[in-house]
Amino acid sequence: MDDPLAEANDAVAPLELVLAAARPYLAGLSDRKVHDGSADALLARLDGPLPERGEGAAGSVERLLDVATRAATHSSGPRFFHLVVGGSTPAAMAGDWTASLIDQVAGLWVASPLAAKVETIALRWLKDLFGIPASYGGVITPSATLAHVTGLACARTWWAARHGVDVAAQGLAGLPPMPVFSSGLVHPSTRKALQILGHGRDTLRTFSGDDTGRVDLVALESALAGLGGAPAIIVGNLGEVHTGDSDPLDAMADLAERYGSWLHVDGAFGMFAALSPRTAHYAAGVERADSITADGHKWLNVPYDCGFSFVRDPALQTRAFGAWGVSYLPEADADQTDYNTLGPESSRRARALPVWATLAAYGRAGHRAMVERHLDVAAHLGALVEQHPDLELMAPVRLCIVCFRYRPADVPEHLLDDLNARLGEALLADGRVYAGTSRYRGHTVFRPALLNWRTTPADATHLIKTLTTLTTLPPTNQTPP
Repeated sequence: MDDPLAEANDAVAPLELVLAAARPYLAGLSDRKVHDGSADALLARLDGPLPERGEGAAGSVERLLDVATRAATHSSGPRFFHLVVGGSTPAAMAGDWTASLIDQVAGLWVASPLAAKVETIALRWLKDLFGIPASYGGVITPSATLAHVTGLACARTWWAARHGVDVAAQGLAGLPPMPVFSSGLVHPSTRKALQILGHGRDTLRTFSGDDTGRVDLVALESALAGLGGAPAIIVGNLGEVHTGDSDPLDAMADLAERYGSWLHVDGAFGMFAALSPRTAHYAAGVERADSITADGHKWLNVPYDCGFSFVRDPALQTRAFGAWGVSYLPEADADQTDYNTLGPESSRRARALPVWATLAAYGRAGHRAMVERHLDVAAHLGALVEQHPDLELMAPVRLCIVCFRYRPADVPEHLLDDLNARLGEALLADGRVYAGTSRYRGHTVFRPALLNWRTTPADATHLIKTLTTLTTLPPTNQTPP
């Protein structure tokens, strides 16, 4: 096969192959392993030198589907708990397929009024869903990290202006280091955003009252007071990835107002706490933030990749990311929006379509029901852990994450980290449930995240049953340090 033009009259045929594969794949997600290591050998079928003459769309797509549906990590299924990610609701998946079908140039109004208008609607609905004031600006990004870049770039623009500098035009030269303060709950994506923006990931200072990472407000206020009136950036964290813990955002907002500072909130998955009366108190104060980050491919359950950035002063987005100033890219009129001037991306796909589709399909009530079901699943898993004689709950269950470890009575403390690490490796290798380990308060722990739209209490029970079938691992002959 040579020029793809030869397939123009039958361009839908490869899509029909995908649809045909989708039926058995989606129907079997709950029954297959999350990852089948034996299928990794199939990846070799996709390798080799670049072909001189291609096999045509049907041949390439058939081969890709045969390998992908078997060798993929089935993270869109109900038992992928290893990372804080959801899946794709039926409406979101169809919306994403629509985005690929129509393949919009989504950054400029002139290129796609459809994509721009749908993004505006989706952002308005999200602000309504989260309780963020309608006056805030916003933009859809590829991830929480790029949403942090957006919010913190706006913060930097504001901060530099306090020092009399237009940082977008003049850069950082001559400016002092930008003070960025947070608690020990801060996520590495915030540090990465600072790194991308040229401030350095290690310039962020944390103020923790104990080894859980919770903020020490007295120490934070002392640091702010020590700046002598100079502006700072405060990062509040809504939903920590090991325990779901959150900073007291209202108290942080008070400090930001008292000391003339900027409050940025990382609500990547915790922002969805606002949807339920049971957890809305964690989000109290977020409506006072200057910038807010959230993720779509976490608790909203839209396909990778999708994030959201909301900014109190929409003018700062344009100042931070700027108009193009070239004749072939005319500026949008007042009632139009060029979203590639409001965030870091210039070339953008229409990520708003799956967001709009899932919000339109299930509404506020449907998303609240999903969040509350996951709260129930997490509570169920926490109860199973507490009832099991060989398991130890390491933190209260607050949102959709359960932090625990394997702690049999006959294994001494100094061997538990190694035992749990090897148990996590065995669980991932087994593949029936995907939930590896991490480190929390100096211990190796499991921290399954239960926020896939398919996940039910039965999947949490399945995790414990699978884990306990693998606990015959003998402890290593380590000696105490």
